[in-house]
Amino acid sequence: MAGSTSEQSTTLLTDAQRIDWLRLIRADNVGPRTFRSLVNHFGSARAALERLPELARRGGAARAGRIPSEDEARREIEGGRRLGVALVAPGEAGYPPRLATIDDAPPLLGVHALPDALGLLARPMIAIVGSRNASGAGLKFATQLAADLGASGFVVISGLARGIDQAAHRASLDSGTVAVLAGGHDKIYPAEHEDLLLDIIQARGAAISEMPLGHVPRGKDFPRRNRLISGAAVGVAIIEAAFRSGSLITARRAADQGREVFAVPGSPLDPRAAGTNDLIKQGATLITSAADIVQAVAAILERPIDLPGREPEHQPPASEPDASDRCRIVSLLGPSPIGIDDLIRLAGISPAVVRTVLLELELAGRLERHGGGLVSLS
Repeated sequence: MAGSTSEQSTTLLTDAQRIDWLRLIRADNVGPRTFRSLVNHFGSARAALERLPELARRGGAARAGRIPSEDEARREIEGGRRLGVALVAPGEAGYPPRLATIDDAPPLLGVHALPDALGLLARPMIAIVGSRNASGAGLKFATQLAADLGASGFVVISGLARGIDQAAHRASLDSGTVAVLAGGHDKIYPAEHEDLLLDIIQARGAAISEMPLGHVPRGKDFPRRNRLISGAAVGVAIIEAAFRSGSLITARRAADQGREVFAVPGSPLDPRAAGTNDLIKQGATLITSAADIVQAVAAILERPIDLPGREPEHQPPASEPDASDRCRIVSLLGPSPIGIDDLIRLAGISPAVVRTVLLELELAGRLERHGGGLVSLS
């Protein structure tokens, strides 16, 4: 049996905090990293909401970005409840504990599961992803791998796509499976997998998404979804992936997040195996059975998971940048990503002031954040 995760915090957001958090993460130019920076900077989501228009103006925006109203936030929460979807924060029941540890974890995650199935999301997960146009052998292996991992106590997490994802979900219905959606919970892609998603929920599995209801998935949403698949898992198994496969994006995100990457070898004559074979060359663990995965992650499961704390409600006011500070920091930025620590060192300005200017630029739509603490002008 797979090892269990550490107990999650039982601290809950108040109703008012949940509304504030939802308004902030749904505001223009605010993503998960910016959300965290804003809350750390101002002490609470409510305080950050009050400062957003001013920050965007100072960053060079012609007009302030849109901030949803409290009524809009309440409607989204209630609309989710009607579908059986709850918006949960890190540390609350239903939020996968490993997902909470990545640097761009969603502040609020839409979780669709039966009330007595939420414990599934706290169990160790292995992601299985691969080709949508999978071979018969690939589908057979995905089915066997998912079934064996389920028998070993793991939850199988995947992206509800055609091919390998579908086979993995189907094979782990009885043991537990989680579907990660690229769109809103009411906009399932592909549409023909609505029945599969219903089967997952009825079998006491779950579906998760960071997107609002009504959001139709676009091309750029799938890489964003892939980071949730890898982030929630202990490791990611790739079965059949061509060189340009989206599954390779999941593998890269897994490596960036410190997750184990497993790859199933394939024929060098099959282009669907080109990506997985290359992963093995780059150091991914070659697997031919579930036992290979179970053995590789055994030590990881013994380590406790450190969950992020709640937002601070009281914090000293941060230093405010002046015009010369902004000019100096902007001059050091460009289209090539630079580390924030390097930016602070080169600017010779306090970290608090540098981070404030970066927030201003981001809320004005002029800054892009990358993994690993890198930023660039957009």
